[in-house]
Amino acid sequence: MKTITKKLVPLMLVLALLVSCSAFGMAEATDEAAEAAALLENIKGTYEPLFPVITKPEYDQIWLDPCNAAMGEEAGPAAAEMLKAACNGTIYGQDAIDAYGDGSNGVQFDCLFINGVSKITFDGTVISGADENGNQVFNHEYTYVSKLLLAGMMEGYLYETADEDAGEFKYFYMMPDTPATTYHLEFRYGSNVDDLAKYNEGPYAYWLAAAFPVDADEEMIKNVITLFCEENLAEEQAEDAA
Repeated sequence: MKTITKKLVPLMLVLALLVSCSAFGMAEATDEAAEAAALLENIKGTYEPLFPVITKPEYDQIWLDPCNAAMGEEAGPAAAEMLKAACNGTIYGQDAIDAYGDGSNGVQFDCLFINGVSKITFDGTVISGADENGNQVFNHEYTYVSKLLLAGMMEGYLYETADEDAGEFKYFYMMPDTPATTYHLEFRYGSNVDDLAKYNEGPYAYWLAAAFPVDADEEMIKNVITLFCEENLAEEQAEDAA
């Protein structure tokens, strides 16, 4: 919006403009809150980490098919292995920073659940997690706070619980993925908003949880692998062309 010189604009017009901008801001905030509420409704269910499921050997051919189609049969197998390894990391935070630096020479993302969580259940505004033995790790109700940008790369919805004992589960930072659209979820959770918005710095560096419904069928497995391969290979080909 251009700067307005107040000498040339009648006072009533300035007031009208301010009221209009305020109303627009309120409407935008209302729309965001509705989107955030709809997201939680659309992801109801229990999830486990995505990549340990879809990188099982029995799905190797599903990885190869889109990679061969994009890169050719000679380069396809290497591309498939590269993509499978890229998000199968097991370190994040300072350990990952020590290993990868700023990421310019390569990085392996940790897309597992952290802080002792093996499964996460989304039930409307209530989010809970259990460990590998089924014992509850956390259970809190969350309310929408605002949109949040992850290092200028991707935008998601930030939710917060009022429970004082939430610790590293105080905030959930959800990307707009759903099982119906991208066949998986992507999110972060933690105790500090500024750190959650950083990509290769701080206690959550190189970590972005990827989740998959525990009741997913073979068709969803095929869909999520194919989408992951096609999106990442298309981006890589575009970069090579540039």
